Amino acid sequence: MSASSTLFKNVWRKPTLLAVTTGSLLASCSAFASDVPQYHVEVNDKKCQPMALTVPAGKVQFIIRNQSMRALEWEILDGVMVVAERENIIPGFQQKMTVTLEPGTYEMTCGLLTNPHGKLIVQSDGQNKPYKITSNDFIGPIAEYKFYVMNETRQLTQATQAFTDAIRANEMDKAKALYSQARVHYERIEPIAELFSDLDNRIDAREDAFAMGAKDPNFTGFHRLEYALWKANSLANTTALADQLDKDVMELQGRIRNLPFPPSTVVGGAAGLIEEVAASKLSGEEDRYAHTDLDDFNANVEGAQKIVYLFKPMMDKINPPLQNRIENNLKQVSDILAHYKTDKGFEPYTQLSEQDRKRLKGPITELAEDLAKLRGNLGLN
Repeated sequence: MSASSTLFKNVWRKPTLLAVTTGSLLASCSAFASDVPQYHVEVNDKKCQPMALTVPAGKVQFIIRNQSMRALEWEILDGVMVVAERENIIPGFQQKMTVTLEPGTYEMTCGLLTNPHGKLIVQSDGQNKPYKITSNDFIGPIAEYKFYVMNETRQLTQATQAFTDAIRANEMDKAKALYSQARVHYERIEPIAELFSDLDNRIDAREDAFAMGAKDPNFTGFHRLEYALWKANSLANTTALADQLDKDVMELQGRIRNLPFPPSTVVGGAAGLIEEVAASKLSGEEDRYAHTDLDDFNANVEGAQKIVYLFKPMMDKINPPLQNRIENNLKQVSDILAHYKTDKGFEPYTQLSEQDRKRLKGPITELAEDLAKLRGNLGLN
């Protein structure tokens, strides 16, 4: 068997595991427009309600209501792997998430990372059908994307080592200069990196996810070191944090090396990258102390652009108008970001006026909406 055939076989091991479209309380179930069963889950400051939920295999919709005091993300986990997620649910609001699930037992996150997980049981109804996608369509793009991700992960490992070396040497100015240079490699491959919830939580979680905020002992990774550099203005007691970040990034590299890449996850990742920018990152909440948000935005756009490029031959045959619109929107967003580019990266996000931010929001939101249609057009919903 050829290497490409083996890859495709691995890619399709679980064809329906990660078909997410877009985001619930009590275990009531009802059918809506297309007879997709609907379930409600409420998340408060301590737990989910219900903490155990049984649903049929196939396509289901969850309505997640945030009854806690802070914004949260709700995830379905298969071990440490993220099956589906809905991010940035504002307190008092709800979001819908439609997902296709295989039979099995999963976990649900319930707000803070320190809160207990709920249980999600998916029962077989005997009617699941595999996606009808040919190997000739997907082998090339998936293989090339995995090569791209592995290369970015290798650069992430090297750049992170340089960053943490500066931390350990107590070279604050150098560490500040290297912070965003390491993070951009993570941001480009975020759809894959986020599949490992344990590593993503240790590498990229913000302080809002922890009960004690920035002082929480479980708060580690890039943003904990960002806090030390720009907020605390001290690298005291950060050596262990630097060592842990190196270890986690190295482990991420190893896991990705052996990871099958489902087409649905890859194609959906393009929308996920830009949706997160539109939904939450434009507020400046990600790099709230370093203000290197534009570096992250640009890396997210580059990551999405790579996916769009790889599936362009297919989209040119399936839906040329949508493909053209996506390409034009990508160029428009890239051109706007280029306006703020400097010799050392991008201007601090705090230097952008409210008008500048609005100028970004419109095209990014439109791009996210069009990218969300890619998976359906490629038959992966």
